[in-house]
Amino acid sequence: MKMKWAEATDAGMRTAAHALGNVLVDAFHYLALFAIGGAIVWSAVFAFFGMATKGHASIDDILLLFIYLELGAMVGIYFKTNHMPVRFLIYVAMTALTRLLIADVQAHHSPDVAGTGIVVVSGAILLLALATLVIRFGSSRFPSPQSDGRD
Repeated sequence: MKMKWAEATDAGMRTAAHALGNVLVDAFHYLALFAIGGAIVWSAVFAFFGMATKGHASIDDILLLFIYLELGAMVGIYFKTNHMPVRFLIYVAMTALTRLLIADVQAHHSPDVAGTGIVVVSGAILLLALATLVIRFGSSRFPSPQSDGRD
């Protein structure tokens, strides 16, 4: 009789601890997502006002806004689906490399001065584009089962 009471108490404590753990993890998850989203919006607004005070926006500035847009979309998708969209990280990397490429070409004004850097950055963008193709093909060919991530 005493063993059944101890087992029932143990099972109840495990259930309560599991439920409390889920609540704490979810609370941290949402708090972190709101903090990241707020930081993205804050940075984007600050960058936009910086462009407005300059009186014009360069292609570099516009690509920076696209990076903020992609990061915001990634946070929104993660908030709604609880899945990290890896493709968006690749898009951010491609946009950042494009910014680097444009800045490099604008700074040197001639392709032969920075030829190696241009080829390396262009190759990296191509590699990321191929990675996106592989991920899209893999996700359409071998879809993952949908779950809420809890067992």
